Amino acid sequence: MLHWSLIFLVIALIAGALGFTGVAGAAAGIAKVLFVLFLLVWIVIFLVVRRAVR
Repeated sequence: MLHWSLIFLVIALIAGALGFTGVAGAAAGIAKVLFVLFLLVWIVIFLVVRRAVR
């Protein structure tokens, strides 16, 4: 998920530099959503593993 988030971030940066603001905004929004999902999944996995170790 983090990989896809970074890909969409790069797409947003390139599209923004070329003047495609609609595509850049959409790609940035997708990148934000994927990054938040990545963080949530990471936190859940971290807590589950931490409980399993105890």
